[in-house]
Amino acid sequence: MENQSLIAPSILSANFARLGEEINSVMHAGADWIHFDVMDNHYVPNLTIGPMVCKSLRDDGIKNFIDVHLMVEPVDEIAKSFANAGADLISFHPEATKHVARTIDLIKSLGCKVGIALNPATSVSVLDNIIQDIDLVLLMSVNPGFGGQKFIPSTLKKIQDVKAMIDLQDKLIYLEVDGGINLDTIASVSEAGANVFVAGSAIFGSPDYEETIQSFRQKIS
Repeated sequence: MENQSLIAPSILSANFARLGEEINSVMHAGADWIHFDVMDNHYVPNLTIGPMVCKSLRDDGIKNFIDVHLMVEPVDEIAKSFANAGADLISFHPEATKHVARTIDLIKSLGCKVGIALNPATSVSVLDNIIQDIDLVLLMSVNPGFGGQKFIPSTLKKIQDVKAMIDLQDKLIYLEVDGGINLDTIASVSEAGANVFVAGSAIFGSPDYEETIQSFRQKIS
């Protein structure tokens, strides 16, 4: 389990007119998780998708693991809505909630795994007192708000620092990286210690999802 590398396509880059079909295609092509980028035009400057999209995918019979990244403020009510809509894991930004520990407890009480998401400028020290309570750390390797941005190289050191913190815990904690992940960046991100890779345009913008995902796996093996 520890060394399993997971590919999590971000549906932000999918064709929304054919979303169910796109997700079935990308999962069939070898992806592991479905990544939801949820933006509220308040915490970040963009507006994307809400819990109804998650619920409609579940209602349509999609059973895959849904990994929800909340770029919203406040967090708790939207987290509840996504849990009710069928999310498996919900990540949030610590500065977007008044009580980080309380929000962690809330998400767990809803039956979901919980992640903490850190922006490029957020220090990893925010994890010090909560890392033992979470299931995933999501490092943003671009400033959140828009898809298709360039990878910020200083993220690599941050991945190493968080990996060292995770290694001190006695439980499985995923280390996910989101932003600018493509065939040029994924190998160094993997070497630095990440094991969940979010890619949007690099997958959904490619002509052959399966070929792209296989190329990703070759780069990280």
